Amino acid sequence: MTTNRKTDTALDPIFLHRWSPRAYDGSVIPAADLRTILDAGRWAPSSYNYQPWRFLYATRDDAANWQRFLDILIPFNQSWAKDAGVLLFILSETTMGSPDKPNHAHSFDAGAAWSGIALQSHLLGYHAHGMVGFDLEKARTELGVPEGFRIEAAIAIGKMGDPAALPDALREREVPSDRKALDDIAYPGNFKG
Repeated sequence: MTTNRKTDTALDPIFLHRWSPRAYDGSVIPAADLRTILDAGRWAPSSYNYQPWRFLYATRDDAANWQRFLDILIPFNQSWAKDAGVLLFILSETTMGSPDKPNHAHSFDAGAAWSGIALQSHLLGYHAHGMVGFDLEKARTELGVPEGFRIEAAIAIGKMGDPAALPDALREREVPSDRKALDDIAYPGNFKG
């Protein structure tokens, strides 16, 4: 899908065409495609090449895990993510192997992994939608996440479905969002907020 997003730079179109819909078609993502998507996250850059990310996922054809993963999301996100092909949680290790070695870049590095996942999903004809609307404590308990790891985000991945299947309020928002002007977020020298 293409969008009407525009920029005045030589930006590669993948950045303009990638977006985060909520309408999914309920299809299963083939294992090879999912593995490729996760591999894109694996190859993200990281501080000291520590690679603090972990990916916990459930596919919609995984009866043992799908409902558990879906139940961790807040009801609003459950209402549309139920039709995705994969639900994924990205974690990051907050230290570099021991409690006395904090990793100040763990969230930044996990964000780079998320970006790789989102872009590779798009390249394969899928869409990824990141979420922070989930029960953090339930996720930690249900997914067995040990101390020393931060649960960064949940992600729904799948083939785009018909927006008409969404509730009215979501259907109206089912368009690629624009971005702030580059000059409003990038400053030479000091902060100009």
